[in-house]
Amino acid sequence: MALIEKNTKLEESEHLKYTVIAFYCLAMILFGFAVDTPSQIIKGMLDIINSPDTLITDYMMVGGIGAAFINAGILALLILYIYKRMGINLTGAATASIFTIAGFGLFGKNLYNVWPIIMGVWLYSKLKKESFRNNILIAAFGTALSPIVSEVTFAMGFDLVPGIILGIIMGILVGLLLPSLARYFVGIHQGYNLYNIGFTAGFIGTVIMSLLRVFGLTLKGEFIWSYGRPPVLMIGGLVFFSSMIVLGFLISPAPIKKLQAILKNSGRLVTDFIIISGFGATLINMGLLGLLGFAYVILVKGDLNGPTIGGILTMAGFGAFGTHPRNALPIMAGVYIIGRLSIWTVNSPGVILAALFGTTLAPIAGAFGWMAGIIAGIIHLAIVMNVGYLHGGLNLYNNGFSGGIVATILLPVLEVIRRNRDE
Repeated sequence: MALIEKNTKLEESEHLKYTVIAFYCLAMILFGFAVDTPSQIIKGMLDIINSPDTLITDYMMVGGIGAAFINAGILALLILYIYKRMGINLTGAATASIFTIAGFGLFGKNLYNVWPIIMGVWLYSKLKKESFRNNILIAAFGTALSPIVSEVTFAMGFDLVPGIILGIIMGILVGLLLPSLARYFVGIHQGYNLYNIGFTAGFIGTVIMSLLRVFGLTLKGEFIWSYGRPPVLMIGGLVFFSSMIVLGFLISPAPIKKLQAILKNSGRLVTDFIIISGFGATLINMGLLGLLGFAYVILVKGDLNGPTIGGILTMAGFGAFGTHPRNALPIMAGVYIIGRLSIWTVNSPGVILAALFGTTLAPIAGAFGWMAGIIAGIIHLAIVMNVGYLHGGLNLYNNGFSGGIVATILLPVLEVIRRNRDE
């Protein structure tokens, strides 16, 4: 009993949580240095910062594997440091944001383009005379729109200095819009789309892109995707996520029981698995989701690159905030089924990303059952393959945009079916 109480106190320690998450951020940085030379990394980092960054821009192709992982690890570590300095508790949402930042640090977010948006949310907080603490998570997730900063700076024909100034101003303006809109849009899908900021960012990106098209302005971003499954990424990923499971068992005083509590939860926003079951069981769940994502990509013979590993990291991150294997699998199955029947192949880029990021709709499977989850996955693939045109790739969370649309359409129907069944 004394040992259980001791482990419980350890598990609840914020210092432990920060230490563990910092370890995984550092692991990505060290991995980057292990696979590339310093000269390659420096050149790669500069290439990453100078890239337009619209969907899809694979940083492993732009700057190399080493530079991509170092960019991702440093970004995540910096956001974690900001949380620490502000006294933010590492809740499920905060943990999910760190891994999402890291994931998209492999394809779209870099050390230049995220800060103007964060500055915009900070300015919103000042204008509203409220603590930035209340909006810091919106700022972190809101970097979904960071390609806007890079596009204006590097791809619209401005000289460098005016481009930087205009890019920063555009990012700040976007950040000013995010908090109020994000709080409004969550009510539309009622928490059944985990990537709510992606839903919000999709509308903002659509408005911006529409205005650009009115004046005949186009984006120069292109589809950049690296092919293959490098063994170093396969081995590194398996070690990375397996270690979470091992560490979770060491931390949690009752890992199986607490993991079962997670698996019974629908995952609907706001569901914080760290609060519900503790940090140890949450780590186990995150590791299982990471391995599930890897297994899916390998089984369908997909590519392991910046976007797909970014999707796997995001899945794992939301293993702290709504996603678990039980509610994720039906969504992935739905995407796979319609992928087999569609004009695309199941290992094509869009279908693979829809299977990984489509788990934004996991709460639908958790609340309404596996069949509803499969249907949600089927509709999700159909929509996500078409909505990217609306925002022109300015919203990195394209699946979050699609997920919000799917949840909004399905939810009234599923509620009626459940009500009739209960009656």
